Amino acid sequence: MNSINYKHLHYFWVVAKEGSIARASEQLHLTPQTISGQLSLLEKSVGKKLFSRSGRNLVLTEAGRTALEYADDIFLLGAELQSVLSNRAVEGSPLRLSIGITDVIPKLIAHRLIEPALQLDEPVRIICHEDSLDNLLTDIAAHKLDVVISDRPIRPSMNVRAFNHHLGSCGISFFAAPVLAEKYQAKFPHSLDQAPMLLPVAGNAIRREIMQWFDSLDIRPIIVGEFDDSALIKTFGQAGVGVFAAPTVITRDIERQHNVIAIGSTDKIHEEFYAISPERKLKHPGVIAINDSAHQNIFTTELS
Repeated sequence: MNSINYKHLHYFWVVAKEGSIARASEQLHLTPQTISGQLSLLEKSVGKKLFSRSGRNLVLTEAGRTALEYADDIFLLGAELQSVLSNRAVEGSPLRLSIGITDVIPKLIAHRLIEPALQLDEPVRIICHEDSLDNLLTDIAAHKLDVVISDRPIRPSMNVRAFNHHLGSCGISFFAAPVLAEKYQAKFPHSLDQAPMLLPVAGNAIRREIMQWFDSLDIRPIIVGEFDDSALIKTFGQAGVGVFAAPTVITRDIERQHNVIAIGSTDKIHEEFYAISPERKLKHPGVIAINDSAHQNIFTTELS
């Protein structure tokens, strides 16, 4: 067998992913004839047929499936190498750390988690992107991000090559402006029955847990606002519109920043936090700092 031409292997990989030479030609900006010729050269080089035809469709042979497994590893590792090297575009420049933050993560939690990356001995420049988990996973699959900070893990059904690193979990506390807090602090949590409540929008995981907890205690709050932005919930809570919930681990930060008071807390509801990375073993110094600090400092105690 002759040495493999990796350009030909890349064409094979794209054809296998796209499912046809026509779609691969659009992706690669090459004519179908060129790609077909390169595939023939690759098959001649390895001495095996990699595709067979089923009507108008191309189907991988057994040798083709084996080649695809190896090609996946080769080109994903290549993308990972490019991502690692691009962290230092210029020798002596700050280490680049691209972070995706799901839009349900409280900003104070995000800051607490990311801050250790800025305390490294070498200078670091962070680039933060906020979006839905699905969109951020698309970016991490394309190696545009070094890590995604999320409130839920990536699941096999999401079909993205990435790995979960559990950062920690904590209970939640309920907060309100001073006038409301004074009214609802006594006899917590039953004092929240008929209390004005600010909640995340329906479909949010923590909202489901909160409502299940209320149901278990026969508590029926009056929902006066629903939000998909955790910062906006706190703004309305600070204005005295209603009671809101947030992770207990940032209680002091919330009280200080938003001039509100913690009414009470519960460990029956847990918020989880994950770092999702393209590699199983963390390599980026900034991501390692985030992971280590979360385990050693942030989630070691409920109150901070």
